This record gives sequence, structure tokens and C-alpha cells, in this order.
Amino acid sequence: MLSRHGTGRASGRESAADRAFRAEVRDWLETNLTGEFADARGLGGPGREHEAFDVRLAWERHMAAAGWTCLGWPVEYGGRGATVAQQVIFHEEYALARAPARVGHIGENLLGPTIIAFGTDAQRARFLPPIAAAEELWCQGYSEPNAGSDLAGVRTRAELVDGEWRVTGQKVWTSLAAEADWCFALCRTEPGSARHAGLSYLLVPMRQDGVEVRPIVQMTGTSEFNEVFFDGARTDAANIVGAPGDGWRIAMATLGFERGVATLGQQVGFRRELEGVVELARRTGAVDDPLLRDRLVRAWMGLEIMRLNAVRTMAGVAGDLARPPGSGRAPDAPGPESSISKLVWATWHRELGELAMDVLGAAGLVADAEPYELNEWQRLFLFSRADTIYAGSNEIQRNIIAERVLGLPREPKGTA
Repeated sequence: MLSRHGTGRASGRESAADRAFRAEVRDWLETNLTGEFADARGLGGPGREHEAFDVRLAWERHMAAAGWTCLGWPVEYGGRGATVAQQVIFHEEYALARAPARVGHIGENLLGPTIIAFGTDAQRARFLPPIAAAEELWCQGYSEPNAGSDLAGVRTRAELVDGEWRVTGQKVWTSLAAEADWCFALCRTEPGSARHAGLSYLLVPMRQDGVEVRPIVQMTGTSEFNEVFFDGARTDAANIVGAPGDGWRIAMATLGFERGVATLGQQVGFRRELEGVVELARRTGAVDDPLLRDRLVRAWMGLEIMRLNAVRTMAGVAGDLARPPGSGRAPDAPGPESSISKLVWATWHRELGELAMDVLGAAGLVADAEPYELNEWQRLFLFSRADTIYAGSNEIQRNIIAERVLGLPREPKGTA
């Protein structure tokens, strides 16, 4: 299924320029995935972010030096101004080469597009180059213990004192916080405000007194997720994206980017996992079971539909990023429709984990080694249970789609 000739994407339907770009990407990866980088092939990703992190960071910087990060960003901001087709090609070839999982995706795919769309010229000059160079890593400070899917309930507060924002509160489920240099955090900056009002989008340095990161051990035994405690943490007054109180609008745009452009890179890992499950079914003989074979086919169909939807969404985002920045309005593409993407991929990936365990059969119930050494399929099953919860639970996504896309009546509030 994942081949250069069986997908129709490396076929004569590509333009001559795109075929040349594909060859350039493929040749560069083959030439550069050598030595320690070759040993990191296939490492990393959800549930496995602990694998060879330092080598993967070095690989990210190696890519950056050669101009292979931030492909879709405009050239003037350190990107390549790549077309949607070229970005798709890059992700496909990256997956085919089994290159290491990226470590800078939060900055590149979430914060970067947000700064391009809403930031000041000074913010673009300060924050975009280190992201493109993989010199600064980012995490996302949204969820809190009592404000996960209900993001409007955040309580972390920030006040402006002597030219600095001072941040106090707690964030949770913060991916890669232990490795991050910076956090973009949604904070309540207007005392007495409630829900969507009075929120601001702040850029906060992680490596300072007043910031404590506590890893959360997951079912996989790893700790990509973290608790982050802010106790008077400081950031410059200029490190606010948009105006004070405008944080909700900007935070929603960031989520739109997360559910649009970023999902395409995510799907290359999904495709690799599906290929592995198919091969596992062949080895175990599970492919001869007509019910499992039907589920494998449906998984492939679901992934193709997911990809086409992501490309459609990505085309809108790419066109939006090409507009002059600073218009003060949210991008068109990352609207409520992007919740469809989140709902689809989260459900699909969770079901893939379940399918992998069914293909393994009884052997899937036994750890590979003591004390708790899991194989890749057990990790996939356990970690993907979180997919339908983080970045907006399935229930919340369905409400958004119903109310804001389909125009159905809003869910009654406060009636319990």
C-alpha cells in the first residue's frame, strides 16, 4: 500500500516540476540518512518520543541547515514557499525513507503559522528563525486539570507587572514540555472574566525559575505528557500574540493549524503503522480470517479518505499563509470544519490499535520482557486510547461540528 508506484501519487499525474521535486527529496534523504542518522530510522513518534531524542534533534538541525524544515512557510519567513503538492510529496518520501520522527513539529506546524498570521514583525523576526533552524523547541500550554476539552475554563492567570507578564497556574497533558524551550500558553489576563472573554495568548520561556515540569507516566511506561506548574513565571510584555483578551480567537486558529497542515505529516506515520499491521497479519495468518481482512481493507480506505480531506484542508491553509500577515483576522481555512479532521484521525488511529491487538491474538496480552517491555503494537494500542481525548475529545468535536458546521441547535448548558 505504501509504495512509490502503487498509490497513484508518484505517477504521470504529477507535473514535471513535482516529479523533479520528488526526485530531489528522495535523493537528499538517501544521501543523508547515513551513520547515526541511519540508526535512527523508524524511531520516535507517539508513545515513542523517548527514542533517540538527541539524535533526532541533531537530524532536525541537519535538515534545517539544508532547507528542509518549514516547507510551507513563505520564503521571507524562512520557509521554501512549497506548494501543497510539494509538501505532500515531501511527507510521502519522508515516510518511505523511514526517517526519524520529527521533534520540532509543534513549533513548525502550530506556533509558526500562528505567528505568521497574527504576530508582529518583531515577533516574526524573533521567533520564526529559531523554529526553522530547530534551535528552539515549543510546547502547547492549553489544557488544565479542570479545563481539558472545555478549554474556555482555563484558570492559569497572568498579570502585567513592570513590563512583564507574570504567569501563575497549572497546565497538564503538555506534550514534550521537558524538552521545550518555550511554551505558547492560554492565560486569563482580565481578573473576573469568564469563559472565552479575558484570555490572552502568551509566549513563555520554559527554562527559568518559576516553571516546574513533572512527567506523567503513561500506560506505555513513557512520559511524553507532562504537568507544568507556573509560579510567577515571567515573560516580556511584548510576548503576547494579538491584543490582550484576544487569546481565544488566536488559540482556535492554532488548533485549526494543528488539525489541518500538521495532520498530513502525522498521517505518514499512520500509513507506516498500517503497513506493519498488514505484514503482521500475513505472518500470523490472521489475514486469512475474512473479518480481519475486511477490517484491514476498511482501515486502508479510511486512511485514504483521511489523506484527501487533509490535503483539501491544507490547500486552504497554504493559500491563507500566502496572504500578507497582520490583517488582524483569523485565517479562513482553520475553521470549525477542522474538527472533522480531528474526529476522523483520532477514531481511525484508536481502531488501528484495536485491530493490531486482534491480529496479535492472545500473544498481545503478554509483555515482551520484564518488567514492562512492550512491543510496538502493544504501545500503539495503549497510546492510541488517548487519541480521542487529547487535542479536543471526540464528544467536543461532534458538538463543534453539529453547532458550528451543520448549524444545529446548541447543546443546553447548565441543565444537569
